[in-house]
Amino acid sequence: MRRRLVIAAAGAVALAATAGLIAGGVLWPNRVPAAGYAVRGVDISAYQGAIDWPVLAAEDLDFAVIKATEGRGFVDERFAENWADARATSLAVGAYHFVTFEASAEEQLANVIATVPVVEGALPITVDLEFYGEHFASPPDAELVRGIVDPLLAGLEQHYGAPPILYTTAEAHERYVRDRYPANPIWIRDVVLPPTLPDDRDWTIWQYSNRDRLPGYDGVEPFIDMNVLAGGPARLQELLGE
Repeated sequence: MRRRLVIAAAGAVALAATAGLIAGGVLWPNRVPAAGYAVRGVDISAYQGAIDWPVLAAEDLDFAVIKATEGRGFVDERFAENWADARATSLAVGAYHFVTFEASAEEQLANVIATVPVVEGALPITVDLEFYGEHFASPPDAELVRGIVDPLLAGLEQHYGAPPILYTTAEAHERYVRDRYPANPIWIRDVVLPPTLPDDRDWTIWQYSNRDRLPGYDGVEPFIDMNVLAGGPARLQELLGE
């Protein structure tokens, strides 16, 4: 009995230590499978602070997606600077909008259009659809959310000329995205295991880590999100419209 207790205690300590290493950004569970993809990128917001884009771009990166807007009126305070400076590097650059459930599609569409310029050679706009705040415990009804997302995607495609990329988590995908939006590339978040979509679709971008550290930024958020793109350089060029 004592031996079993010792083994159980040792196992608990090992699990706690592993969890601590993951939370601290020392151990990356998905690093090995993600290394099999040739195209890597980051997504960032004002939380990464002032970014030295030439330094960050030199970190074996191919693309960057920058937060632009949220809901009906929020604009990321560093978007304009990040957009201009990132586009001056060799990176493929895109912008993303964080969907809120309290604002209409028309209000959110107007916010994006007023903030993100139409430029050739940019990645398609990304629409970030995930739970936040109180909605983790009480997710909105699918009909309400699709009443926002459907016209938002359609309006963005009409304005920018390409189907938006749809970023989502496994939980939000199951509730709102499954078996829908076949024209929109899926960007899935899974920082524990390589993702498999429940509707057997292929993902285009996989956010495999939210605990990486790279040189080139100095914000209140010490970590940066890491992503890989399926399909290699050819798929990246396709998304850029080339």
